[in-house]
Amino acid sequence: MKAVQYDVHGGPDVLHLAEVEVPEPGAGQVRIRVRTAGVNPIDGKLRSGNAWPVPLPATAGVEAAGVVDALGPGVDGLAVGQEVLGPTATGSYAEYALSDRMVAKPSGLPWDVAAAIPVAAETALRVLRLLDLSAGETLLIHGASGAVGLMAAQLARAAGATVLGTAGAAGRDRLTGLGITATSYGDGLVDRVRQLAPNGVDAVFDAAGKGALPDSITLRGGTDRIVTIADPNAAEYGVLFTGGPEVMIEATEVARVAERVAAGDLTVPVARRYPLAEAAAAQQRSDSGHAGGKLILTVD
Repeated sequence: MKAVQYDVHGGPDVLHLAEVEVPEPGAGQVRIRVRTAGVNPIDGKLRSGNAWPVPLPATAGVEAAGVVDALGPGVDGLAVGQEVLGPTATGSYAEYALSDRMVAKPSGLPWDVAAAIPVAAETALRVLRLLDLSAGETLLIHGASGAVGLMAAQLARAAGATVLGTAGAAGRDRLTGLGITATSYGDGLVDRVRQLAPNGVDAVFDAAGKGALPDSITLRGGTDRIVTIADPNAAEYGVLFTGGPEVMIEATEVARVAERVAAGDLTVPVARRYPLAEAAAAQQRSDSGHAGGKLILTVD
């Protein structure tokens, strides 16, 4: 099968198409014929060696949507031929992938949108749980127009919270259209947020990683209830950085988010689609931090 791999750590140019063996599912795993794969910032961090270690050569990507092709021992609830979405265990930039956390893709959900859901949903749900947000509280999200930030903003607003989000000009229009109070990032942020939320903010989610933690601490009056997924200097400020293990999100919770997206209750913006062979270009755009929405690889 064809897969996009990297043999050494480096920039997007280390990615290349390779012919590799079709993986065989183990206990509890399904094999899927990948239709689409999501491109995420973590893909670039793994490729560059700035995340957890992975054996090389490695197949890039961590989420996909496709059709179940084979079942390993002990799989319940899924069948060969079923359309699914979820995280992958063997890399998603490939014609086939293995997973033990796939969920059914709702009927009618487009393939590109399906592949855009797993990481954004799991991350947003995890951060909101860590922040312990309640109805009536005010949440500030840095980078609220990105895939994860926008998912968190919509979920929090649907749960009864007031949401303020920072974004660029185009992103602010998107936020406003979804009922989220938008403002620009950068100098003067504290004053702008205080004008928009005179009673203060109850929690802060940094999905941007652009140096917003000092302002966040000022707005909160301390480091309590501030979570970042993007600022590597979090520990220097005493702020929680989350990469996954602090809270376990069940696959069924991601499935419910997918159902809400299919029903039109939640929006997942897809910025651009690339063929598998152009994975390097997709990661280069992702690495820039200006994707403008979710980037998708069309595999099949």
